[in-house]
Amino acid sequence: MERIQSQEQFQAKITDEGYTVMKFDATWCPDCKNMDRFIGDVIKDYPDKKFFAVDSEQFEEFADKYEVKGIPSLLVFKNGEKIAHLHSKFAKTPAQIREYLDTIKA
Repeated sequence: MERIQSQEQFQAKITDEGYTVMKFDATWCPDCKNMDRFIGDVIKDYPDKKFFAVDSEQFEEFADKYEVKGIPSLLVFKNGEKIAHLHSKFAKTPAQIREYLDTIKA
């Protein structure tokens, strides 16, 4: 999963056509590392969505703006608007993430 490197890149990706999933995480977060072990297989099942990782500490202004209260959190954007948010407490297993992503249809 490509990691966001700048504010400009973040803005460009969330305004891309289609669905963009931003995984907010942090380098010290054990739940984030656990998700990293299985998220690749989940991503393969959703070719209609683009996935990116965002360091919530490096881009704290985005974490605040989009109400990221726990990590890892998965936020879905379409046309620059946040349309869905999977909070960390519901993002522990591949099944939970697939169930969440299945609710977001093209």
